[in-house]
Amino acid sequence: MTGETDLQKLLASMEPQLLPDVHVFATLAPGAAVPDGLDPVMSFREREGLTLIVTEDEAKAAELVGTFRCRMITLDVHSSLEAVGFLAAITARLAAAGMGVNPVSAFYHDHLFVPAERAEEAMKLLQKLAQAFPSPLVGEGVAEGDG
Repeated sequence: MTGETDLQKLLASMEPQLLPDVHVFATLAPGAAVPDGLDPVMSFREREGLTLIVTEDEAKAAELVGTFRCRMITLDVHSSLEAVGFLAAITARLAAAGMGVNPVSAFYHDHLFVPAERAEEAMKLLQKLAQAFPSPLVGEGVAEGDG
């Protein structure tokens, strides 16, 4: 499975899904083990340490200092890791509204971490962006009266 690369199709067919939990970014010193019971949605190793994205509750329970209270929005469209401009279009739209975003690309989907207090606003902006593009199915496939 390779995923979609056409920018217009990606923007038209993305369905943003807002997840319920509040997440935070935390870091562990180089070589430190992830505390038991912690189930990061993402981890990334840098020379300065291990970055984790975890729920705010998990961070507190593990006594980790978390920063950037955020909500996760999954863009429910199978985007290719080689797609050009998809996240650029999305982050530009959020930036125009003065909103910071931390995007993460995974194998099947892209995910956005937006400020928790602005998550609903981000959803409206993303839905409006998707509606600005015609559906990729319009004019394709089933003719009127078929089916």
